[in-house]
Amino acid sequence: MEALRVDPALLGAPPAPKIASSAGTVDAASAAAGAGTAGSPAGGTTPPPIDTSPRLPPLYSAHVDAGRLPAPTGYKKVPQDPNAKTPIYVTADRINGTTDQAIVAEGSVELEQGDSSLYADKITYWQLDEEAEAEGNVLLTRPDARMSGPKARVRMIDNEGYFEHPVYMVKSETSIKQPIPQDVVTATPLHPGMPDVMAPQRVTTTGSGKADRVDLEGDGQYRFTNATYSTCPAGDNQDWYAQATDLKLDYDREVGDGRNARIYFKGVPFLYTPIMSFSLNNQRKSGLLPATVGADTKVGVQYFQPFYWNIAPNMDATLTSRLMSKRGLQLSGELRYLDYNYVGTSRFEYLPHDAATGESRYAFSVQHNQILGNGFSGLLNLNGVSDSTYYTDLSTRIANISQVNLLRQGVLNYGASWWSASVAMEKYQTLQIPNQPPVVAPYASLPRINLNAGRYDLPARLAFNLQGEYVNFSHPTQVEGQRMVIYPQLSLPLQSAAFYVTPKVGVHSTSYHLQRQEAGLPDSINRTVPIFSVDSGVTFERDFQWKDSTYTQTLEPRLYYVYIPNRDQSNIPVFDTALADFNFAQIFSENRYVGKDRIGDANQLTAALTSRLIDPETGIELIRGMLGQRHYFSDQRVTLNSPTNPDAEIARTHRDADLLAAITGLVAPKTYVDAGVQYNPRDNRTERFNLMSRYQPEIGKVLNAGYRYTHDQLGQVDISGQWPFSGGWTAVGRYNYSTRDARPIEVVAGLEYNGGCWAIRGLLQRLSTTAQTQTTSFFIQLELSGFSNIGSNPADVLRRTVPGYSRNYGNPGQPASGYSDYQ
Repeated sequence: MEALRVDPALLGAPPAPKIASSAGTVDAASAAAGAGTAGSPAGGTTPPPIDTSPRLPPLYSAHVDAGRLPAPTGYKKVPQDPNAKTPIYVTADRINGTTDQAIVAEGSVELEQGDSSLYADKITYWQLDEEAEAEGNVLLTRPDARMSGPKARVRMIDNEGYFEHPVYMVKSETSIKQPIPQDVVTATPLHPGMPDVMAPQRVTTTGSGKADRVDLEGDGQYRFTNATYSTCPAGDNQDWYAQATDLKLDYDREVGDGRNARIYFKGVPFLYTPIMSFSLNNQRKSGLLPATVGADTKVGVQYFQPFYWNIAPNMDATLTSRLMSKRGLQLSGELRYLDYNYVGTSRFEYLPHDAATGESRYAFSVQHNQILGNGFSGLLNLNGVSDSTYYTDLSTRIANISQVNLLRQGVLNYGASWWSASVAMEKYQTLQIPNQPPVVAPYASLPRINLNAGRYDLPARLAFNLQGEYVNFSHPTQVEGQRMVIYPQLSLPLQSAAFYVTPKVGVHSTSYHLQRQEAGLPDSINRTVPIFSVDSGVTFERDFQWKDSTYTQTLEPRLYYVYIPNRDQSNIPVFDTALADFNFAQIFSENRYVGKDRIGDANQLTAALTSRLIDPETGIELIRGMLGQRHYFSDQRVTLNSPTNPDAEIARTHRDADLLAAITGLVAPKTYVDAGVQYNPRDNRTERFNLMSRYQPEIGKVLNAGYRYTHDQLGQVDISGQWPFSGGWTAVGRYNYSTRDARPIEVVAGLEYNGGCWAIRGLLQRLSTTAQTQTTSFFIQLELSGFSNIGSNPADVLRRTVPGYSRNYGNPGQPASGYSDYQ
């Protein structure tokens, strides 16, 4: 049996010829180099010396082939056998052993196999078993782990074995989607009303701790005895850690499980659980979520206990029990699912016995969208509550509290190459809030059938469009009926790179069959209205120099003329029609009404001017300004007045409409503005003014300010932000104040502290549920990075109330998170 010898390349000599042994191919070296350190089998003879002079051509060196040493001139690598075992490299002060049996290395020993390295004072390696026993200052390093201790026995290639009294560090990397501000993705911001971009990012989670023993059970499999675990930087003074008698880290399933676990924060134990299970990568995992505690003036002290069920990669559910000192026990659930052909969310809440009212109460929401194939698709949107005050009593969200009509809708769609159709069933639950003005229930549409068609390839560049609709309107107390609409249109688009002109003609025909009409009013009404319009525009461009940059500036005048003759519509009931909001989109539309019960008479011209500043290299729009006004050539004749509501609208007699102006985009570095004004030149007053601005220099720093005003109706100041100010502390809050009612609508004030591997948040929310009542809630949360959240969750409130908010905490290199661990 051949003795182990030293690779001459380690000594600076050219590689020696390869020699085959029963264990495989090894490096041949001078006998003198191996005589003092290598033994021979009993009864063996000393092998003859091998000539290693430079005259021999270099044939093989394991160290050179492995890239551990530079290749000499003329060296050719030996093709690797894909079935061959991964070679072992040992360096030490002293090496003794026998090929195919055992190697004993002592003094600064390093054993390397593949991408794993083992360091110790002494290592014994058994070649047949491929096992190594290390003693004294043992250190095992792998790309994803590092362990040290006094003694270990391992099979490095399989990551099997054990460590005694290890100090360990294990890391995993995963891809998650994070909200990224628009300017980070595009290098140029869009207007602040647009949502942040969801982009995948690589996130590394590092767990560390110590134990009495760890058993290595394969790649990514670790079982610890009497161990600690933390995502804080490794050391003796970790800010928080979990301690368990038995801890299993499974990086294949990316799940950690423990028994008899205690959670320590700043050295103080504050939570015990006999069974602990957590995600190793901040991703979804079935199990009990941390309980939360909060307080609310309407429900009292409340305790939440959620259970999360990761049903499938594309489906999950959260079941929550909510115990309220003033109300009782409420059960709630949320089911979410996503697939290539469907997506949906279902929520329910049930309070069997409300201690304050003595009644059972519930709420539900079902939203489902599905592609059925062959051009068909459908959606379901069902919402409801047990009583009108459910949201004002039990919810803390403005979006819920402000609802008075809950939609229940089912839609079936069909789309072909040039036409589409849909059938919808729509109904509403109307909430009548006590001490509030009564709300008129909307009409139910049972059913609503729509047909749309368009051909743009007709001769002479003509384009044809058709809109058709049939609706059966139902109401418990008011006039009911069926409405049929058909609206064919023919247009001639003429356009070039610089301008366009589009004349269009159409005939809008409507037929009504009514029930419950007042005496003397017809049950059948027909209306036919011709419509003519011309839309035109020109685009001018020039280079614009600003400081050291060159941009493209556009000037885009637009003229839009509409003529619609007057038709008497005063006997037609108003089923689903209202006056459209006056804005830039509306002034370039034919009808001033939303809905088809009224076709407004028109003889009017709209003029507008738009200017944009564009980055010529990226094509991204930096800023946009708009100015527009409509001029009327005749007085208004058609109004919303009807037999049941004769004073719904006052007819216009002036010739010039209100002046509209808007600006949106980047007005300063990292500062975005979206502003619009509607000015009444006749009365010399501002009818509406909206201003929204955002300053966001980086993630975790954002300031928002806004003002909304509508003459005689609305006045609101809205200020919010998130800003770090000292030593890891961040202030966050929102102040939404009604100047018309002289009272706050919502006030949110909170503090966050970023401890690197943990964060703590405290938040106070005061919300006006009605004009006379308010509710106050308090949230506090301790978030352990990559492990768990403990306490009530204010992040949902902050994301909803502070645009641009991000949970900006974590270890260096870890991106800010805007979502909960299982969202």
